[in-house]
Amino acid sequence: MDASVYQDPRKRMIPLADGEMAALEFGDPQRPVDVVFSHANGFNALTYRTILAPLAASLRVLAIDLRGHGASRLPTQPVNRTSWRDFSDDLQQVLAYLNGPPVVLSGHSMGGTVSLMAAATLPERVKGLVLFDPVVMPRLFSIYAAAPWTSGRLWKSMPIAKKAAERRATFPSTADAFRAYLGRGAFKTWPEMMLADYVAGGFLPQADGSVTLACTPAWEASNFSAQNNGLWRAVRRLSCPVTIYRAERGSTCRIGDGRSFLGSLPKSRVMEVTGTSHFLPMENPDLVRSALLDAVEA
Repeated sequence: MDASVYQDPRKRMIPLADGEMAALEFGDPQRPVDVVFSHANGFNALTYRTILAPLAASLRVLAIDLRGHGASRLPTQPVNRTSWRDFSDDLQQVLAYLNGPPVVLSGHSMGGTVSLMAAATLPERVKGLVLFDPVVMPRLFSIYAAAPWTSGRLWKSMPIAKKAAERRATFPSTADAFRAYLGRGAFKTWPEMMLADYVAGGFLPQADGSVTLACTPAWEASNFSAQNNGLWRAVRRLSCPVTIYRAERGSTCRIGDGRSFLGSLPKSRVMEVTGTSHFLPMENPDLVRSALLDAVEA
């Protein structure tokens, strides 16, 4: 299995209604896709390469660049967005395009949330959900986010959204971006190789030789402020098992032990992972791999 870490994933472009979604594919191309993995806000598929690559020995994994991220060629409109339904719609189109047996949907943070939303709309295409610290607000906050004067508007005043909007977008080179991020802020717990992959997949070259963020600060900020995602209603439409791994510190999954959120879904659970932050996949990649293997083999 270790040798597969050093094999570059295959690059794919998947046609959607209004453009192309970029993806990285790991594993035997003759095998049906087992897992579709979606990244966190502001990240990209390549960020998770060292986590997902070892699975290529036994699974076929498709890691996608969500709209406005990485190498995807899809239009973005950050103004007046109120939800992540655009991401969910895109993921549903990917599932229809694959046209194979039901898959395991998985994702980190925003990617986990979007996976749940898509599975609720196309339950027949999903055999299981494995979510790593997804963004799930308490029920009361979800009701508040649905009000027309909150999500996408008042939520713009959140510190995390304001900070994202002010993020530096351009660097002289990817090497300069790497040095600027190394050991700082959200990247403190990241292995250097993973940070290098994030930079390689997250910047676009410019005519003057500089590089700029593929996920613009405005788009990243709009993702933080668009929180009318209706997850407490969506989860009631699921029929597949759901496994949620929640961070011990700074978790964005605010559902307690999960019993009220998951209801009577069979074989579903929420587990808190000791010693982890919101960047749980970066801090415990073995857990991610084991969880995906278990979900596919179930």
